[in-house]
Amino acid sequence: MALIVKNIIWQKRYMDSLRLMRISNKAAALEGVEKVAVVMATVLNKEILKEVGLLVTEGAGASNDDIFVAVAVEDENRIQAVLDFIEEEMKREGERIKDMAGYAPKSLESALEMMPQANLSLISVPGQYAKAEAMKALKKGLHVFLFSDNVTIEEELELKKYAEEQGLLVMGPGCGTAIINGVGLAFANVVKKGPVGIVAAAGTGLQEVSTLLSNAGVGVSHGFGTGGRDLSDKIGGITAKQCLRILEEDPETEVIVLISKPPGPNTAQELSKYLVRMRKPVVLNFIGLSSTIEGGDKVFITKTLEGAALRAVSLIRNEAFQEKVFTEEMSKVLQLAESEYKKFSGKQRYVRGLYSGGTVCSESTLILADFVPTVTSNMPPRAELEMKDTKVSVAHALVDLGDEEFTVGRAHPMIDPFVRKQRFLQEARDPETAVILLDVVLGYGSHPDMARVLADTIIEAKSLKEKEGGYLSVVASVIGTEEDPQKRSEQEKKLLDCGVVIMPSNAQAARMAALIATRGEIKNRL
Repeated sequence: MALIVKNIIWQKRYMDSLRLMRISNKAAALEGVEKVAVVMATVLNKEILKEVGLLVTEGAGASNDDIFVAVAVEDENRIQAVLDFIEEEMKREGERIKDMAGYAPKSLESALEMMPQANLSLISVPGQYAKAEAMKALKKGLHVFLFSDNVTIEEELELKKYAEEQGLLVMGPGCGTAIINGVGLAFANVVKKGPVGIVAAAGTGLQEVSTLLSNAGVGVSHGFGTGGRDLSDKIGGITAKQCLRILEEDPETEVIVLISKPPGPNTAQELSKYLVRMRKPVVLNFIGLSSTIEGGDKVFITKTLEGAALRAVSLIRNEAFQEKVFTEEMSKVLQLAESEYKKFSGKQRYVRGLYSGGTVCSESTLILADFVPTVTSNMPPRAELEMKDTKVSVAHALVDLGDEEFTVGRAHPMIDPFVRKQRFLQEARDPETAVILLDVVLGYGSHPDMARVLADTIIEAKSLKEKEGGYLSVVASVIGTEEDPQKRSEQEKKLLDCGVVIMPSNAQAARMAALIATRGEIKNRL
């Protein structure tokens, strides 16, 4: 029976993407509902709905400030009941907001009246308002964690210069993660307290390193986010250098890890001079680094995030360091890879990466580029690896679905898997797709059970590939700890149960994907 698709537009109404996602999930569980989406009617959301057959004529004219409801059912009599349910849920969400108004402060001033001892402000507002709100906080003597993106680099420079003059930090803009005195901010994991301090211009980079450290039994003193542009020549590493100073003086920090894209050439020179004066050892991981950083015998450069974590562990324990290509014995790795690729059809040969974290996407792109030709990404560690069309994968292609173009009007893919699930099926339908490579990021702020919600899509995608006579290999790494709300081992089991190859780090997952896609041809280069 053909599905009946209906679009309803509620004009000039707004609700944030998290609440709309919650309503969509509840409506999807109703009897007789095949598909449903409740979203803001952004261009991206309408494009996605069109791809999955949920956009019809009456929905095409919806604008960014409208709420868009798309329903697909077999029985037309069910449509009104579903719409009534959604309307009722929207009212309930509205009531929840009203209930919060009794105790939730409505301004920075009223928040400080409630918490006069506060010394940090987390700001998450649309980019055009972020600078003004951040400056308000700085003038109140507060450090700023600036989650907002779409802030101009000129505004960032002004904020950071002012903060530096006042002895304050601006972490951001686009800062996704920090761990301050054991307290996680935004997307952070539950990690052990310990002697390694982290400075990161990369949110998932900080998460990968902090969880690998914690899982190895070596904890984190502090993890500072700087924002992705901090080490550009325009900003000059203002926040990074402030954070390095803090960790240098912190008695609980013994080793420092610095993670970033390669710094600008002028900033690299300044950073080299700065690192020479550091008393504590510093482990550097500049993804895609093409120039050298001088820092004396206390600076250790690593190629991967995993390498940075393991190097820090070796320094803490005063042990010899050797980064392994795979943790498991090579014979077992090769056997596992062969069990995957022997089921491929003749056309299958490409890796398609679907990431929620930009840093791990960049790292995987760099690793793949060492083993396979024509790798591209929307998070290229080098300019020549840039993806021309982010909506269509060509050859080996890795996409960070947490990039700004995919998050306008909807929650980040660490929270809402909708965009990734649709792209997953799109890649599975391509007869040349051999491996889908992904990250599953746990911790505070992330989806409470991402493995479960991805599992149905993985099973469907594998079924699609089998119907065309092939096999879809799925390789993943889970960034998290046993102490995270989602519990790492439980998430890994759910993925294993639907046929996913789980690797212990992002770097190892990328190497495994390359090994499988090339049908073992690169084994002598590993």
